Amino acid sequence: MSTYQEVCNRSARVMLDGCSSKSQPLRWGVPQGSILGPLLFNLYILPLGAIFRKHAVSYHLYADDCQIYFSFKPTQSTKVLSDCILEVKQWLADNFLHLNDSKSDLIVFSPNSTTATHQPDLNYLSPNVSSVISNLGVKRDQALKMDAQVNNTVKSCFYQLRRISKLKRILSVRLLKSVVHTFITSRLDYSNSCLYGISKAALSTLQLVQNSAARLLTGADRQHISPILKSLHWLPVQFRINFKIMLLTYKSLNHQAPPYLCELVHYYNPPRALRSEDKLLLAVPNARLKSRGERAFSVCAPKLWNALPLLVRQAPTASIFKSRLKTHYFNLAYTTT
Repeated sequence: MSTYQEVCNRSARVMLDGCSSKSQPLRWGVPQGSILGPLLFNLYILPLGAIFRKHAVSYHLYADDCQIYFSFKPTQSTKVLSDCILEVKQWLADNFLHLNDSKSDLIVFSPNSTTATHQPDLNYLSPNVSSVISNLGVKRDQALKMDAQVNNTVKSCFYQLRRISKLKRILSVRLLKSVVHTFITSRLDYSNSCLYGISKAALSTLQLVQNSAARLLTGADRQHISPILKSLHWLPVQFRINFKIMLLTYKSLNHQAPPYLCELVHYYNPPRALRSEDKLLLAVPNARLKSRGERAFSVCAPKLWNALPLLVRQAPTASIFKSRLKTHYFNLAYTTT
């Protein structure tokens, strides 16, 4: 009963330039931070989907983060996109919401062969064009090289490592390992499936972070890093990226992932009877662009999946799959030939 009264006995006021209105009781709503908040907000802005579909614009909604996607040729008019945004602004204004232009970014992904004379006319959207955007904490540039994301991750991790090094003397090994996983490993693993196919230089930079974390944890200095990582049972960065992609692939094949991922992977059905038809192989689509197309989930996921041993692909549950997959990648990473 006390919780109900706490929720109901709420008031609100508006403050602007140091001036405040009188407090008024709130008759409806949920407390800030409530688990119902995002769900109710999504229900409130649900009509926006009809506007996007009307203009044939693809979209993703995540709480109050709205992202729209529009594909067009350099010579094609972007009036459709402009009209869509104008209608969205009008709908928001009619429903007591506001589209903040200062927090709205636009990025154009174009082929490397596109010249300056073939850049699209974005009309009044030009001031919002950015060379790097942040998508749920993941930074992407126009060339899809992920350099901005790698640099941001490396900078953040080394900052945390310097802070953790000051606590090493007062923490036990178990607690120190927990702190490293919380502040370093979590950053290296966050959305790392987007890093597949990045340059060797960028990958080496990320690996340097993991190596530094391992040396801090073990106190090793000039020793070779592979035995240290092996003793900690840590997969190198490249294998951690592949591990994440394979886990998403397994969940997609078992309908445990979002539909837009499940639609991208399909089992290989040969036109005639072959010995490989019961190997749980996936169809690998052709990629037109090597530098970008082969990094797409629909291409890299089947390739990595087909390279796994059959025992791993046959795992009955996700937990068993993760165990077998880590064992397989661990052996690949540290077994010397």
